[in-house]
Amino acid sequence: MERHVQIFLNRLSYASIAIATLTLLFVFLQTPDTCVISSSSNLRFPKSSCDSSPRAATTLHKKNTRLWSSRSWQSKVSSYAAFFRDLGLLHNHSKVLCVSAGAGHEAMALAQMGVADVTAVEVVESPPLVDRADPHNLPFFDEVFDLAFSAHLAEALFPSRFMSEMERTVRDSGACVVAVEECGDMEVGEIVSLFGKSRFVGAVNVTLSGLRMTRIVMRRTKRISS
Repeated sequence: MERHVQIFLNRLSYASIAIATLTLLFVFLQTPDTCVISSSSNLRFPKSSCDSSPRAATTLHKKNTRLWSSRSWQSKVSSYAAFFRDLGLLHNHSKVLCVSAGAGHEAMALAQMGVADVTAVEVVESPPLVDRADPHNLPFFDEVFDLAFSAHLAEALFPSRFMSEMERTVRDSGACVVAVEECGDMEVGEIVSLFGKSRFVGAVNVTLSGLRMTRIVMRRTKRISS
């Protein structure tokens, strides 16, 4: 009797192992409900969030080539180029600093205009156009640039420090230029008050990248030598 019970238990164990093995195979071969299926089947993306198949990495050069050839990118670059041409303060030999430059539209626009010395910085770098640096603590000596520009003052954590650093890096008689969301005289006055070593030149409403903005120009005052 005991022998028959032992044989039955052995058979039951074998059956359990077989069922467990088949269940595991089924789970591995099926896409779990928690996986997100990609809708971009024609692109080189995973078929789902659970897809672990190897994929070729896209080089930075290919990534930039695809990005820079897009209509959106070219449109923004053209808009920045028109903005800088209308400014009338730049020459081929000008040294320009772009602060909080994002992906680098303004840097490319300046280069295409023939400005040879352009430095663009952002918290997150976008090589080769934009280097990494804290806009509130710029890694440059005093009075290095002829012009400092930013279209992202509104995103600064400390606007006063942001403007102070831009101003510090500009030489005597150089210019600080900011583009902010279109505003009136009161708001312009508040922004001008952030500058401690520059005089107000003027403010004008412009269109930049399809947005209505106000361009404010400040001129760095000359230091009186003792």
